[in-house]
Amino acid sequence: MMLTIYFEKTFWVGVVEFEESDCLKAVRYVFGSEPKDEEILTFIHTKLPTLIQTVHSSVSPFAKAKKRVNPKRLARQAANATKQTGISTKAQAALKEDLECRKILRKKVSRKQREEETARKRSLKVVKRKKKHRGK
Repeated sequence: MMLTIYFEKTFWVGVVEFEESDCLKAVRYVFGSEPKDEEILTFIHTKLPTLIQTVHSSVSPFAKAKKRVNPKRLARQAANATKQTGISTKAQAALKEDLECRKILRKKVSRKQREEETARKRSLKVVKRKKKHRGK
């Protein structure tokens, strides 16, 4: 699991990348103003577990070769990882897929609500019409 916090135009954003059953998943969280260490810790302990459960889509990462890495190379890679800003392209793909999934779900829900509202209005019109013609 990797948490990356970066400045995006006007606010601070945190992106959590994690692997679950050989699939890469990512969660995006907007902090707003620059987060302090205490805020990050409370985010990790309280909000992160619920955010992780809400992710439905994932991206399968490329197969990584499991071999022993030279300690000096590992130190260089760690230094380069701390210098990097932003998130990985795989995480962006996972976020995009999750966004598309939520968009489809939202469209279904709003369509159902709209149909229920039109049905309710129609039934009110029918009742009103019958009430007007009661005496004939």
